[in-house]
Amino acid sequence: MINYNSRIFVTGHKGLVGSAIYRKLIVKGYKNLIIADRKKLDLRDQKKVIKFLKIKKPDFIFIAAAKVGGIYFNSKFKADFITENIQIQTNLIHGAYKCGIKELIFLGSSCVYPKNCKQPIKEDYLLTGELEETNDAYAIAKISGIKMCQSYNEQYNTNYKCLMPTNTFGPNDNYDKNNSHFFPALIKKVHEFKLNSNKTIILWGNGRSKREIIYVDDLADACLFFMKKKTNHYLINIGSGKDYSIKYYLELISKVILGNKKIKIKYDRSKPNGVFRKVMDISVAKKYGWKSKINLETSISMAYKSFLKEIK
Repeated sequence: MINYNSRIFVTGHKGLVGSAIYRKLIVKGYKNLIIADRKKLDLRDQKKVIKFLKIKKPDFIFIAAAKVGGIYFNSKFKADFITENIQIQTNLIHGAYKCGIKELIFLGSSCVYPKNCKQPIKEDYLLTGELEETNDAYAIAKISGIKMCQSYNEQYNTNYKCLMPTNTFGPNDNYDKNNSHFFPALIKKVHEFKLNSNKTIILWGNGRSKREIIYVDDLADACLFFMKKKTNHYLINIGSGKDYSIKYYLELISKVILGNKKIKIKYDRSKPNGVFRKVMDISVAKKYGWKSKINLETSISMAYKSFLKEIK
């Protein structure tokens, strides 16, 4: 049973999700946290990972480390995305088993589900159809992590859970114009418009595609909740259960950052829209007593404040 003195290893502690989990654990009073940056531990090296786990002896692992990126990088560097992510998660999941670590949480992504599956997306829809082509390499890597956890649970009686978050944003996000996800990209676009009001905001596609998002502190809250919660499910969706159009998000971000100042939008229809709608069915998470708490405008405001600190 995990308690406040348990040794908890947070991988990817400098990234978007890992840093939020790490912050949440500290706030909640967990005392024995284990972290290691890339210089200290290369998670792609299995021998080094197993040696590290044998020395540190964690009771629980959060697998938040991953190679991530937006549509452009996912489609251009598929070999890197599939290879590095499979290496990282395989080394940690297999290493956990080899070192007698019975509990962990593997962080996946909503992209593991088929591009044309019914909405909202249930956990049962995994492997029932074709993936979105632009990030299928990343998705396949994540699916292999899910199936590893399931297989180790069945064969070795481990308690390895997989949380599938929707689009996540917040402190320590990636705002690179070529490599960010859609929501931090929108925040940066509005900020640049604020600095130069004559500039037009270019939106990929037609702006009508609908997406669900969740603030990273809500995701971290879910991670700690399911770290301690006994469940009959190993695969659980995490999200808000609400989706809005890309154009709506742009207008809401503008309202938070610019107030009543009007924005100028130009649609780049040469760029892909992606799937028309993507929203998670979060009934399993709700069944166990978890739901997101931070409202959208508040989360945008907090994300923008952290963005301003990070660009200084």
